Amino acid sequence: MLQAAVALGAVPLAGCEGSPPAPAARPEPPPSSAPPPPPAASPSRTALPAEVTNGPRDKPNVALTFHGQGEAAQVRALLGELEKGGARVTVLAVGSWLQAQPDMARRILDGGHELGNHTQTHGPIASMDSARAFAEINTCAQLLKRLTGSIGTWFRPSQTQHATALIQAQATRVGYPTCLSYDLDSLDYTDPAPAAVVSTVAKSVQNGSIVSLHFGHATTVTAIPEILDRLRQRGLRPVTMTELVS
Repeated sequence: MLQAAVALGAVPLAGCEGSPPAPAARPEPPPSSAPPPPPAASPSRTALPAEVTNGPRDKPNVALTFHGQGEAAQVRALLGELEKGGARVTVLAVGSWLQAQPDMARRILDGGHELGNHTQTHGPIASMDSARAFAEINTCAQLLKRLTGSIGTWFRPSQTQHATALIQAQATRVGYPTCLSYDLDSLDYTDPAPAAVVSTVAKSVQNGSIVSLHFGHATTVTAIPEILDRLRQRGLRPVTMTELVS
């Protein structure tokens, strides 16, 4: 609406903008019937592919991305550690978890983090038919919209690192043209010692890395301060996914 108004305002109207008044004996000619030029396209970030596995390799930014479901107190502790370390992250929330703990949506956003979609029930979406996959994505999207006013920018499929063509098509239907993958799996969900999670991340992280991490694991909470220290030592800055690809 605003762009259209701007475009229309750029076309001078007959008899305006300093035109002399028409003599009384001569009627003013009718305005041109030619349509106004179309509004200019709105600026947008560079188009992304159907799936993103990493960000630009020429910038010292990384995205810590969290599969989102877990006990509330533990999640709050993890978010607190991230914020003490100056990290902004992207949380891909499971819808059923947000239904049970709706205040967590606001807690994540208030911490400067980004909130996205990780399906409604965290089922094996790669083995679902199109109707069920759509329902999994859309149900979580509508919950996010009710809680935050937006479906969020990012969708990560559940129980698979990479989206199939079917998943990509259903995600696009819902409003997520890009599925979010990753190039560095911390393996924190296997509950190794915290030092092992730190080592896995520190060994492979690089400019543009998208790191897969999880809520719901005490190991991850313990490992986060050291992970952030290692990133700082390497000159790497943890940012949200939107910041990573901007």
